[in-house]
Amino acid sequence: MKAIFILIAALSLGGCVSAAHHAEQVQSNSNISVGVVQKQIKVGMSGADVLQALGSPNMVSTDDQRREVWVYDKVATDRVQSSSTGWVFAVLAGGQSSSGASSTSQRTLTIIIKFDEQNLVRDFAYHSSKF
Repeated sequence: MKAIFILIAALSLGGCVSAAHHAEQVQSNSNISVGVVQKQIKVGMSGADVLQALGSPNMVSTDDQRREVWVYDKVATDRVQSSSTGWVFAVLAGGQSSSGASSTSQRTLTIIIKFDEQNLVRDFAYHSSKF
């Protein structure tokens, strides 16, 4: 009986570690922000430096002069939920009450990086919104 309990506990903790590790990976892949763009992206930097700062773009295309254009398009959803439960006692009867609230918002960040003929950043722009 004790061995079964230990096995169940070990499996449960293993699942928690995996979920925490997954959450960490997801968050580390979404570290692009307006601040990162403003601080790290500069006109004249190479494509390799942009990749190191921002990671892989969502889309790569060319302009009318066949120069590369990279687009980063990120969307994040923030969801907050809270609830509380309490017991309400009246003089004649008792009961349970509960309340809760939830809120969902989304953030978007679009970054457009234009390269010149030598594959160096010639211009970049970004737009951020929250709703």
